Amino acid sequence: MIKISDDDFSIDEVMLNTRRPSMGAVVMFLGTVRDMTKGNQVEKLEFEADYDLAVKELEQIRQEAIDQFEVTDVSIIHRTGELQPGENIVIIAVGAAHRNQAFKGCRYAIDELKKRAMIWKKEILKDRSYWVGDQSNE
Repeated sequence: MIKISDDDFSIDEVMLNTRRPSMGAVVMFLGTVRDMTKGNQVEKLEFEADYDLAVKELEQIRQEAIDQFEVTDVSIIHRTGELQPGENIVIIAVGAAHRNQAFKGCRYAIDELKKRAMIWKKEILKDRSYWVGDQSNE
């Protein structure tokens, strides 16, 4: 399951869609909105995506994790829109025959998502806002 959506996701649904009887382990990563960043109060985050390119890249990352780490399945859902502290941002579930494969596949998926997916994050603080990665504003 690969998805980008303005809507929240169900952790249980992601687990049900990823889990298989052949798996001995399912590792999940859940990214949430923090209330502080670099000592500053976060009011909200805003995520934008090029949906078509981001989904295509996430599908590629999924396949790479399957091929490189011999995992059985990978699910990735990333939200867009305005999110408040405590809300879900991203979930990755990776199932494999063994836990080591699942952990490695999950770590790979989140690291590559952060590097390659066409998804942008804006931090809105009390006194300013900036797009993460724009070094002139951080």
